[in-house]
Amino acid sequence: MSSSDLARLTAETLSLALLVSAPALLASVLIGLLVGLLQAVTQVQEQTLSFVPKLVGVALVLATLGGWMTGQLVRFTSALWLAIPTLVH
Repeated sequence: MSSSDLARLTAETLSLALLVSAPALLASVLIGLLVGLLQAVTQVQEQTLSFVPKLVGVALVLATLGGWMTGQLVRFTSALWLAIPTLVH
């Protein structure tokens, strides 16, 4: 395996990890901002108030986009398994 193959494979892996994790992370950040704003406006400082909505939001995102995420990971893994003979020359 040449260093260019390794660099390409590393870049593809990192971009896929970012692509697959982005929906859940964005949902968590947006919900956290909204709950934080709501807590600041109402002056209610309850810790579970910020945790539970994020948990529910991320669960909804994973339930909605989980099939797509899994498909992306399976596609990448299949391509990687098929490329092993060319990578180990």
